[in-house]
Amino acid sequence: MSAKPRLARKSLAEGSASLVLREMKIEGLRVDPADLATRKGILVQAKPDTAAGVSGMLVKAGDEFGIMYATNIPSKGFKKFSIAHELGHYCIDGHSDALLANGVHCSHAGFRSSDPFEQEADYFAAALLMPELAFRKEMNRYDPGLACIEALRKACETSLTATAIRYAGLTRDGVAVILSSGETVDYCFMSEGLKEAKGISWIRKGTPVPDGTVTSAFNARPENVRTGERDGGDGRLNDWMGGERTYRVREDVLGLGQYGRTLTVLTCEGLSAEKESEYDSEDDELIESWTPKFRK
Repeated sequence: MSAKPRLARKSLAEGSASLVLREMKIEGLRVDPADLATRKGILVQAKPDTAAGVSGMLVKAGDEFGIMYATNIPSKGFKKFSIAHELGHYCIDGHSDALLANGVHCSHAGFRSSDPFEQEADYFAAALLMPELAFRKEMNRYDPGLACIEALRKACETSLTATAIRYAGLTRDGVAVILSSGETVDYCFMSEGLKEAKGISWIRKGTPVPDGTVTSAFNARPENVRTGERDGGDGRLNDWMGGERTYRVREDVLGLGQYGRTLTVLTCEGLSAEKESEYDSEDDELIESWTPKFRK
């Protein structure tokens, strides 16, 4: 009987990132992962000839560690996330022992891998580069939707995709973030608020992009993706997720250029989870609760 696959430990990864931020006394939304790695004694270097699909590497030689990051995508946000992902492999308990048997681990960052170690490093990177408390405070300054995500991206100096996924995970508003390639959904992230909709089904990887949506028409012209065009309009959540009743949504669509994907943000103003309060005390309690569980 085969062993059950291990699931990614999201809370563990995010708790580890929170500890690093506290250890380095970092507050606010401008986090430099290369500086953090250097302060931990890790050499950080660019690697122009990285194999296709590899975002970075964590290397161990003796007792020394190094991080190499890919340069094939000339984006500051991509670079920061790649370095933060490797730092996650270094910091999250158990990763070094599991991944560095031969001294080198090649990563596929950016929420593209189904491997639990890669997913944990992605969760770490998102939590490190977009600290929850500061991110929530900035998020609450804007109306929900793509414009909010773009403002957060600028504030954090992160990639649009990573920012959108973090936003979906922290907002209480009814939001879905969908990445698609052509006629197929790559993955979907739903906010807690959107889960208040009655009878909807989670959009799974490989699901066809629904006909009649803004995204479907947008993806029918590949040049829209390649040149970073955008579109938007009103739609129905039910076209994407089914459900017992009709929910109207705003559908904003943006081509991601050389990434070859389309970002879709569905915003439903009629759905929202109960608003949270006292973020400061909750954040402190979360960090404190994780403190004994990580080595320094």
